[in-house]
Amino acid sequence: MIRHATQNDLPKILDIYNHAILNTTAIYTYEKTNLLERKQWLMEKERQGYPVFVFEIDGRVAGFATYGPFRNFAAYQFTVEHSVYVSPYFRHMGIGEKLLSHIIDSARSEGYKTMVAGIDSENKGSIYLHKKFNFKYTGTLKDVGYKFNKWLDLDFYQLLLK
Repeated sequence: MIRHATQNDLPKILDIYNHAILNTTAIYTYEKTNLLERKQWLMEKERQGYPVFVFEIDGRVAGFATYGPFRNFAAYQFTVEHSVYVSPYFRHMGIGEKLLSHIIDSARSEGYKTMVAGIDSENKGSIYLHKKFNFKYTGTLKDVGYKFNKWLDLDFYQLLLK
C-alpha cells in the first residue's frame, strides 16, 4: 500500500537512505545521515508542499519516493526532480515501479510539466525502470562524482508530464 509518509516512518526511511549512501552510487555522498536530519527533511518537504510517499507491506516500510524542486529559480517552478528508494530486503518485487508510477501521477495532478531523474550511469536497474515509464535520456555529466574509489558519471532522464 502506498501512503503519505509520517514522522513514525522516519526510522525506516533513514535505514533505507543510509543503506543507499553506504552501499550504492544512488546518492553521491559518503556520510550517513541521522534521524534529526530526516525529521527536518520531512518537515521542509511538507512546508514546501512536496509529497513523500512510503510503500508499506504488512506494516513495514519497504520503500519511499518523493519529488521536489529541480532548481531553486522561479523559472523552474513547473519542473521537479524525484527520488525512489527501495529497501534491500524488498527489491525485485515491483515496489520501485509502483512508487515511480505513483509520484508521476501525483506530479501530473499537481500541474507539473516535467519530471527529471539524475541517475548514476552504471545504475542499470534504475535506468531500465525510467525507460519503462518513457523517461528520455537527455545527457551525461562526466566525472561529476567520486565514490568507492572511482569517478562517477551522472545521466539525466526527463519525462514530459503534459
